[in-house]
This record gives sequence, structure tokens and C-alpha cells, in this order.
Amino acid sequence: MRVIVRTVSELCITVGTVIVLFVVYVLFWTGVKADDVMGDQIDQLQDQWSKGSVEQPRATGGAEASPEDPAPYKSGKPFAIMYIPRLGFTWNKPVLEGTATNTLKKGLGHYARTTQLGQQGNFSVAGHRRTYGDPFKDFPKLRRGDAVVLTDGTTWFTYRIDKGPYKTVPTDVEVIDPVPRKSGYTRSGRYLTLTTCDPEWGHSHRLIVWAHLDSTQPVEAGKPQALRR
Repeated sequence: MRVIVRTVSELCITVGTVIVLFVVYVLFWTGVKADDVMGDQIDQLQDQWSKGSVEQPRATGGAEASPEDPAPYKSGKPFAIMYIPRLGFTWNKPVLEGTATNTLKKGLGHYARTTQLGQQGNFSVAGHRRTYGDPFKDFPKLRRGDAVVLTDGTTWFTYRIDKGPYKTVPTDVEVIDPVPRKSGYTRSGRYLTLTTCDPEWGHSHRLIVWAHLDSTQPVEAGKPQALRR
């Protein structure tokens, strides 16, 4: 009987240790690795831009792009940097083409069939709420009027949030339509959609914010007002 009790106890300790190690991996180690990777992506972009090398998007169908249209940028590659002052003045994340699992481990992902940055239509971006650097951990803090700033190395694009965070289900793909029906927009424009999972450690729902392009300026003019302290 003692042998059985001892065996069960040792098994429970082993299982408990495995669970703790897994939690540490999910909560800590994936974040450390993702932060390093995202930092490398940003350094890579800034190095390219400093040398005058900016990836140009391929021609697509724009706001009315069809599933047959090519993705505007190379899949899995970074092409822009996003800043959201509401989430902290040190918050910046690379934006990569596509929303594949491996892509979202490296930063934010551009829905490939949505429009290009700053163009007519709905430039839509997804990001993890938790794990892999927790890029959108504080997503619920976003409010109407908040700035979302992006740069592609030549231009600063400042968007202003109009609605959200709006809660919906993963099958609600209309949220990234050229004119999202529930966004409040009634005509075509230059829009931005951000999406992430909800609840914080689950994925049964999605949180959405919609924004419109408020202003642009060349990078030579310096940082936009939204990024000035």
C-alpha cells in the first residue's frame, strides 16, 4: 500500500512539475523569444530603410480585391511598423504580410486580401492577445479618438479610432470588409481594422476596432504629432 501511495505521489509531483514548466513556457519563454524576434524584424526594417530600400507592394485589386489577387507584399515578411501611444510610448510592433500561425509569432499580421497601407479600402491587421509577446494584451484600453500610427519607411500614416473594442465571433469575417457593416461607416474610405482574441486567454470571440486615415506625412518631416511627447 505504501508503495502505491508513494508511486501516486511521485506521479502527481511529476505531472505538477510538467504543468508548471508548460505555464512558464507559455507565459514567459514564448514572450521572450517573440520580443527578440519582433525587435529583430524592426531592426531589419529600419536598416533597410536607412539604406533607401523600401519594399514596394505588388499590384492588386485594391479595395475590391478578389481571392485570386496576389498578396501585396511577400508572405511572412515585415513591411511596416505600428505604434499605438495608448498602449505606451515604447509600444511598437512590426507588421508582416499574412496571418499564418508562424507569422503571428513574429509580430502583427496583415490580412493579405485586404487593401494596402494608406490606400482606399480597409487595411486590416491581426495580433495575439496573449503569448508570443502579448502584442495586443491591452487591446480593451483602446478608445475612440486614439491614434494608431504606421510607417512603411517613406510615409507616416496616422489613423484615428472611430469604434471599438467591438466584440464578435471568429466567423464574423465582415469586420474586414472594405466598408465593414457594423463599423458605422457608410461609404468607401481609407480604413484600418485591428483584430485580436477574446477572452484574454481564450479564442472564442474576437475584439475589433475600426479607424479612419486621419493624416499622412513623409518621414523626412519627422514624427507625426501623435508620437511626440
